[in-house]
Amino acid sequence: MNRIAQAAIWGATRVRVGTLVAFMGAASVMTGASPAAAQNFSFSNVVVEGNQRIETATILTYLGFGRGEAVSAGQVNDAAQAIRATGLFESVDVRPQGGTLVIEVVEFPTINRISFEGNARVRDAELAAVVRSEPRRVYSPTQAEADTAAITQVYADQGRVNATVAPRIIQRSDNRVDLIFEVFEGGLTEVERISFVGNRAYGEGRLRRVLETKQAGLLRAIIGRDTFIADRVAFDQQVLTDFYQSRGYVDFQVQNVDVALTRERDAYLITFNVQEGQQFDFGNLSVTSEVVGADPAIFEDALRLRTGVTYSPALIEQDIARLERLALRQGLNFVRVDPRVTRNDRTLTLDVEFALVNGPRIFVERIDIEGNNTTLDRVIRSRFDVVEGDPFNPRQIRESAERIRALGYFANANVDAREGSSPDQVVIDVDVAEGPTGSLSFGGNFSTDNGFTLLARFNQRNFLGRGQSLSFNIQAGAESRDIGFAFTEPRLLGRDLSFGLDASYKTTDNQNAQFDTETGQFRPRIGFPVSENGRLTLFYSYDYTDIKDVDPDPTVVSPFIQADEGAVGTNALGYSYSFDTRRTGLNPNAGVLFRFGQEFGIGDATYIETTAELTAQTRVLNEEVVLRATLEGGYLSYQDGNSRITDRYFLGSSTMRGFEPSGIGPRDINTGDALGGNAFAVARLEAEFPLGLPEEYGISGGVFLDYGSVWETGIDSTDIEYNDFTPRAIAGVSIFWDTPIGPLRFNWTEPLDVQPNDNTKQFDVTISTDF
Repeated sequence: MNRIAQAAIWGATRVRVGTLVAFMGAASVMTGASPAAAQNFSFSNVVVEGNQRIETATILTYLGFGRGEAVSAGQVNDAAQAIRATGLFESVDVRPQGGTLVIEVVEFPTINRISFEGNARVRDAELAAVVRSEPRRVYSPTQAEADTAAITQVYADQGRVNATVAPRIIQRSDNRVDLIFEVFEGGLTEVERISFVGNRAYGEGRLRRVLETKQAGLLRAIIGRDTFIADRVAFDQQVLTDFYQSRGYVDFQVQNVDVALTRERDAYLITFNVQEGQQFDFGNLSVTSEVVGADPAIFEDALRLRTGVTYSPALIEQDIARLERLALRQGLNFVRVDPRVTRNDRTLTLDVEFALVNGPRIFVERIDIEGNNTTLDRVIRSRFDVVEGDPFNPRQIRESAERIRALGYFANANVDAREGSSPDQVVIDVDVAEGPTGSLSFGGNFSTDNGFTLLARFNQRNFLGRGQSLSFNIQAGAESRDIGFAFTEPRLLGRDLSFGLDASYKTTDNQNAQFDTETGQFRPRIGFPVSENGRLTLFYSYDYTDIKDVDPDPTVVSPFIQADEGAVGTNALGYSYSFDTRRTGLNPNAGVLFRFGQEFGIGDATYIETTAELTAQTRVLNEEVVLRATLEGGYLSYQDGNSRITDRYFLGSSTMRGFEPSGIGPRDINTGDALGGNAFAVARLEAEFPLGLPEEYGISGGVFLDYGSVWETGIDSTDIEYNDFTPRAIAGVSIFWDTPIGPLRFNWTEPLDVQPNDNTKQFDVTISTDF
């Protein structure tokens, strides 16, 4: 039924009600009664006509009066309005006939089925999810209009603001209709340009990288963030504010966001009008106490902030959390840290006084968790630092909510606190929505080092809802086969103690290699934090290596490789330590990652292997250029016997760019075979910068310089060259491309200092990894 017909029906209904009121008024005049007395009626009988599905008794419940009761004309009119308000009828006619009240209704039809036509970009199931009309329920024009608006919004969220939706009904027998939503999807309305007005400290390219909304670019058919969504733009305003305030711009404001359509209505133009203000640093930092037993000097020693550091609210939050944890360790409950900031406009500094105050005495009554159909309650509870009966700390609850979201198990997670059974009790409500945590993939990999391989991989990050990770992969190529298994329990015994088990089996069968290998490894491990930024992992490792199919001809294969033929099993104990300031450092644009580990061979093979890596990164030139430096090395020392070729280090494109696998290091002078080394050291320097291309293309450039070497076979022979430290140097340029299938890196290299028998390569493609 179209809107004109609906309006006509409603108009006819209103006329009938008006006729009823006029009829009652006329009856009062003819009887000569007073208006007040004439408008009172008493019906001995009520007749309902026209209803087929709706029971008469159901309709009578909306009258508001019963048979024989004295009612006024206004009450009769209200009864008609109440029946009409049910939304079950196209028209309602209420009229008195002597002592009988006649209610004549025309029912809305029943929906036989709901279908969608014209939709190609959005599946029927997605549209049906937002439609509230249902088959076998009464058709409502009002609900159909609401469903039309909901479908239109689905398309608007995908950037198709020109999409139109028209509801149509097809009459069927037995007062049934088919409800059909005819969709004209229209073209995609993208974000053509994002610009900024008022920005001085940071360029538009840097600010666009902060935003969730992106400009339409080369990959517009794949990237979904280049469509205009009002909620996303609102989120971008907050993200932009956080970006500036974390860099000391405390007065920053997004004054307004101008969103306009182009003349053709096929693209959006978004302009952020901002006011940056001045950049502030931290000034004087102090701790005061209003809590009995809290020594300010002890708490001041726990501060990590320092005078002169660029101001950031996040750094204040970190120190507040640190001080409140210290108070709990000292047995001081309900202590709150109140940051009191004093502004110094002349010096552009902010003095911060961390005041220890007594907070309200409120306890956690219970923690209620809902929505976790798969994940066990204990997995979510493990993210809380508090349990039932502990003092309530709002900051701890916020941090716990962030840890729950960081699990990555849930599409949505909300954590709220409400008053419990008494004013001094709170109930923490956790409402989560499960998201996908597992994947099964089949595909192929290609690298310039190993060629093409087929891959099958299963990965589950929340195994059986226990928060455990489980992965299994099989990789097979023309020259190698690799099977791997890994399992991790992140909260062993309910503590911040991780337990893991890694196992692998690998074979190589390279027709062009000097030998084939069969290797296996079994490694259980346990890890735990030792400081705010440091973590220690202890492990046991059993390694099995079989070197086989070695050509016996010493003119073809080095005698040093022939001597290594056979199978060897080794047992080892070891540890690895990591220190990472990328998330908790004082400078949001810089970070340091340090790794150090040792492995001690026990049993038949006694050795010590030491590895270390130090990486530092910072942003310069208004954060447009990334500078990164890495120093990496390792040393293998055998107390009994010597290392085999499979134990030693080999440098290739993953460690030192510009070389083939085993392209540098000690070699047999007679056969030219690479022997590897017991020691290696590499220094890598690189810079990444924009190329002036549109930011939405995800393409940037870089330059790098690698300097290092691998040496020391442990074999004293004049037939081995480069057995001593012999450095190499490689320079190159890179193109970084952030594609939907992953970040790729293209390297072109130029040797600066290489040796005659080194195997270099001028180009390779790798997966780009972020620091």
